[in-house]
Amino acid sequence: MALHILLLQVCVGVVALPVHILAFLGLWDRIAKVVLPYLLERITKEYNRKMGDEKRQLFRNLSDFAGPSGKLAILDLGCGTGANFQYYPAGSKVTCMDPNPNFKSFLGRSLAENQHVDFQSFVVAPGENMAPLADGSMDVVVCTLVLCSVREVEAVLTEVLRVLKPGGAYYFLEHVRADSASWNYFFQRILDPTWKYIGDGCKLTKETWKYLESSKFSEVKLRHIQAPYKLSPVKPHIIGYAVK
Repeated sequence: MALHILLLQVCVGVVALPVHILAFLGLWDRIAKVVLPYLLERITKEYNRKMGDEKRQLFRNLSDFAGPSGKLAILDLGCGTGANFQYYPAGSKVTCMDPNPNFKSFLGRSLAENQHVDFQSFVVAPGENMAPLADGSMDVVVCTLVLCSVREVEAVLTEVLRVLKPGGAYYFLEHVRADSASWNYFFQRILDPTWKYIGDGCKLTKETWKYLESSKFSEVKLRHIQAPYKLSPVKPHIIGYAVK
């Protein structure tokens, strides 16, 4: 690693020293799990304002994957505060899953604003192990801004394939590593060691598209886009869906 990158990482670490100390003591994770839902409730509203057009385009064909009843069975994986509810077709049967139980009360607020969806349950579990869900039980799995913070992306995608019905689809929207020649990548490298604490395990330089391209989906439709932020380490994104 270049010396100047290392020195800048140390500078950022010094600024965020209290966070690093709490993490070393094993206390930061507990604090973050309580605080994160409050932060995400505000952040996701602004994110949807900026990325709403992209999300509407992404989810426009969700209904194509509905079963004979015409009602979609959707797993909202890493559901957070329910940022995607507004984009789901009316009558969708939505199961929410997140490893952080503190999101449950925030889901209630989102559901009150999106009464067109049919909420099924909130399951506390990591994406790497969706044991509470039966094989082939979902028409669609939706996962947005989640894979950046999971430890084993391959395990998550394996579980997604397991719970999807044959012909079902996995919809994704993730921020990813920037082009290695860009200033964005330069700043991603500087912030990465500290960002994982601020972003609940989020890794800025993850090449998530490679996991999808090498997965066992029969078809992957993926685009690289730039989020409409002037200066942001999470500007580069991938968006699309994959079919089982």
